[in-house]
Amino acid sequence: MGSVLAAFGVAFGTVFLAELPDKTMVASLVLTTRTRRPLAVWVGVSCAFVLHVVLAVTIGSVLRELPERPVQLAVATLFLVGGVLLLRAEDEPDDDRELGEILRTSSFRSIALMSASVVGLAEFGDLTQLATAGIATRYHEPVAVALGAWCALASVAALAVTAGSWIVRRVPLRLVRRVAGGLFLVFGVATAIAAFT
Repeated sequence: MGSVLAAFGVAFGTVFLAELPDKTMVASLVLTTRTRRPLAVWVGVSCAFVLHVVLAVTIGSVLRELPERPVQLAVATLFLVGGVLLLRAEDEPDDDRELGEILRTSSFRSIALMSASVVGLAEFGDLTQLATAGIATRYHEPVAVALGAWCALASVAALAVTAGSWIVRRVPLRLVRRVAGGLFLVFGVATAIAAFT
């Protein structure tokens, strides 16, 4: 029982701290500000995390063998494109208003699926996924590690969607979009640089 609790605790603590400043938290926050449907975003993001945690725990050390540079470059490209699209939306307020209305009137399921897709792609090969795989390999308690990692990821996502809901009520959407676009560009450049260092 002690090793199960230790595995859960290490997985939760490590993943929670690693995920707090991570791009996935920012992506969850942006999705919430765009859709104004925090519960749908949280459900979608949490489902994507289930897939990643199961994948990390299942293939553990094999995941570490994936070629790091192509994965990092793919993630960098996704964030750079996302950043450019967010910043370009500044020039098209009518289209943005229409998109916002479409997203707000979309079904719970479609927003959850969109959120799961966005975060699922961004999280693949992420530090937290690799950390989860490493912890699973070390502790030999895959269920405890998976549960600890998922609880940490879901907790950070809950913080992000809560912050997103608060931001929508208090900060102009245009400013949120500028900041998010800038952050996405920074994440993209940093990831691309990391791929070559």
